[in-house]
Amino acid sequence: MKQSITLDRITKFVGLDFLKNIKSIFTGKIEKEDFKNFLRKVVVPLASMLLFIGLWHMGAKALYNTEAEYKIEKALTEQGQEAADAMRACIASGAIKCQPNTLPSPAQVWASFKTLLDDHYIIKADKEAFIEKTAALNAKRLAEGKDPITYTGRPSFVDQILTSIKTVFAGFLLALLIAVPIGIVIGLSKTLRSSVNWLIQIFKPVSPVVWLLLVFMIVKTLTKDSESDSAFIISFISVGLCSMWATLVNTAMGVSSVDKDYINVAKVLKLGTFQKVFKVILPSALPLIFTGLRITLSVSWMVLIAIELLAQSPGLGSFVWEEFQNGAIDSNSKIIVAMFVIGGIGFLLDRIMLIIQNMISFNKNDGI
Repeated sequence: MKQSITLDRITKFVGLDFLKNIKSIFTGKIEKEDFKNFLRKVVVPLASMLLFIGLWHMGAKALYNTEAEYKIEKALTEQGQEAADAMRACIASGAIKCQPNTLPSPAQVWASFKTLLDDHYIIKADKEAFIEKTAALNAKRLAEGKDPITYTGRPSFVDQILTSIKTVFAGFLLALLIAVPIGIVIGLSKTLRSSVNWLIQIFKPVSPVVWLLLVFMIVKTLTKDSESDSAFIISFISVGLCSMWATLVNTAMGVSSVDKDYINVAKVLKLGTFQKVFKVILPSALPLIFTGLRITLSVSWMVLIAIELLAQSPGLGSFVWEEFQNGAIDSNSKIIVAMFVIGGIGFLLDRIMLIIQNMISFNKNDGI
């Protein structure tokens, strides 16, 4: 009985009701509604995933055949039948030098994912060996007041993922610290909302590239003689400024639309300004504030790739651009790997925000 209650609490907390349906199947106690929920939340999504992979495989195969026929036809037109036969045999042999460079299949993407992981472990081992090799020398340099020798090798795919996550969280935190307080102040005053509305409407649609250039102008001047990582600073500030507007607008809207009865009750209880804000207004505005925060986090993750690419920050943006420039036979599949990683992390970030919202807000939301 105690274990059942614990499972119910866990499933309610994380929003994974289908776990209870699985438990019902294994215990033999399954109801019609539970079975429908299991089909809708487990079987149907899995079936749609398999359908997506199947359509992807067929599409990739069709594009591969089209590109192969084009290469053979081109060889026939330019060099004759012998060259065309040689090209056909080369493609059939699987030789890298003559393979069509088009949309990769699911199998190729999976192979590239494993290659990137293997590469990460190799780089990690090299980094650990370097640290061990220079440990004594660095200890001596530190004792002499000198900077230690640091590893300057290329980052692995996993390192680039961690860099991007660090950057997006720094940018999101900056957006939160700027947008929520300003949104609360604006939401409390109609006059103030009217006076700054033009500013919000002008800056809200500005491209992340423009924000990056503006931040670059300022940061490069302020950090001219600094040893700090200017690429990281430029990236996270640009992300924060570009993505904060949804939170600012939603916070102002949430604060301004609080039920007047709540405000009247606060007046009757003679609550001070700060008490009224933190005990009455903010709890009522939380659903809209969190909607803005979820949008801000999603926008932060989307614009991060373009900003990292331009700021030359060693994150996923740089990885995608380098693979595109590389033009190797497996570059396309590595770009697709990055696409799925970016989408997966974005989904997880949104789920985390949804869980936090459901924990501290009275307005529960299953998300979409």
